[in-house]
Formats: sequence, C-alpha cells, structure tokens
Amino acid sequence: MNDAFKALSDPTRRKILQLLKESDLSAGDIAEHFNISKPSISHHLNILKQAHLVQDERRGQSIIYSLNLTVMQEAMSWLLGMIGTKGAHPDDEPK
Repeated sequence: MNDAFKALSDPTRRKILQLLKESDLSAGDIAEHFNISKPSISHHLNILKQAHLVQDERRGQSIIYSLNLTVMQEAMSWLLGMIGTKGAHPDDEPK
C-alpha cells in the first residue's frame, strides 16, 4: 500500500489515473494530454504499474493501460477508515 500512496503523491500520475478512469489508453494517447516527453510518461506509467494501480495488456502493436480498481478500492478504503475514526471531527462526539 505504501507504493500506492507514493505513486498517488505526484500530480502527473494522478492525472494519468483520471484519464484512465474515463477509458483504457495507450501510452501515446496518454502522452497527448501532457507537455512532457514520452519517456517521462513511460516512467510515470512504470511507477503506477509497480504500485499495481494500473495494469497493461498488449493488443496487437500497442500496450493498453487500464486502472486496477481492486488496489484503488483498497487504498481508498484504508484512507476512509483513517479519516472516519470516532472523534476525528468535533461534531462527531456524542452529546
């Protein structure tokens, strides 16, 4: 899970995840949304893959990237559990 949160700390990687939320994309399609080099996009995609936030699949000559929703759900569940603890907000205290 640490790798997932480290990967999510970068705004470029968060934007890649937002793009993949809309549809599966190739690295070239993803790169069109950024003003950075294709090797930089590949680097970000590799970090997301190492964190298991995205998965890739070869389709003919292309590699298509998609969200790994299982890991995303686990990370969000953990985060929501942390902020949803009793007493986290003064209005949550019993009266």
